[in-house]
Amino acid sequence: LLQPVRLCFRDVPSVDIVVWSELPTGAGLGSSAAYTVCLAAALLSTCGAISCPLKDGECTARWTEEEMTLINSWAFQGERVIHGNPSGVDNAVGTWGGALRYQSGKITSLKRVPTLRILLTNTKVPRSTKVLVAGVKERILKFPAIMNPVLDSIDAISQECQGVLEAMPANPSPEYYPVLEELFDINQHHLNVIGVGHPSLDRLCQVTASHGLHSKLTGAGGGGCGITLLRPDTTPLAMEAAKRDLCACGFECWETSIGAPGVTLHSSSSLNAEVLHALSES
Repeated sequence: LLQPVRLCFRDVPSVDIVVWSELPTGAGLGSSAAYTVCLAAALLSTCGAISCPLKDGECTARWTEEEMTLINSWAFQGERVIHGNPSGVDNAVGTWGGALRYQSGKITSLKRVPTLRILLTNTKVPRSTKVLVAGVKERILKFPAIMNPVLDSIDAISQECQGVLEAMPANPSPEYYPVLEELFDINQHHLNVIGVGHPSLDRLCQVTASHGLHSKLTGAGGGGCGITLLRPDTTPLAMEAAKRDLCACGFECWETSIGAPGVTLHSSSSLNAEVLHALSES
């Protein structure tokens, strides 16, 4: 899919790589891609293949489009080492950020996508992507007249969602959120139909629905993680109540956002105390 460019730059001495992350591993959140993207950017900067874009007085900076393409190509090679035959989606999102559309092996960046607040919940139920994919294929072969229309509907949902997301920045109306919530619900039902649901994910959706929130699985399904859309007017009280009930189920929750920038170079002064402490202890 991506071929790295052969580089002839200065040698890199033996180095120790210190990694600090809040992403749980093996939960379908792309932690390996986040690692390979950061590692590629750091090593390419060190050997002089890409610039150091951070100027005096700046807290953060990003590389040029050409340099990020190089970062992405090497990050993809790292993903191949870890996963064997990855799609390239996770490392592309980690590099460019925002939102991407993936269809038939083609990755397209979506323009002007808003940053959306979400509640990310880890059910802590382990799952095998390989087994889940095989199960979906088996169900499609067994019931093609039933399953193919469901897959077409899932594609239509993603296209509808893309249209809503791209319209939101120009007209940030609260009316878009009920549409996204309904798309979440329909998509989650379809994912159950194709066989990647799980009772833990059903429970997640039921708990958040009791607080007026809408959720769906993310990643391979079969356990793993789910995301809950938070409206701009979702109160801290409502969110904390939902988190409390989810944690009572044995789940783990974080409030975060999607649509953020991709790989970024930070000055040491811009890092929070927790990160600085973790790195200094290593």
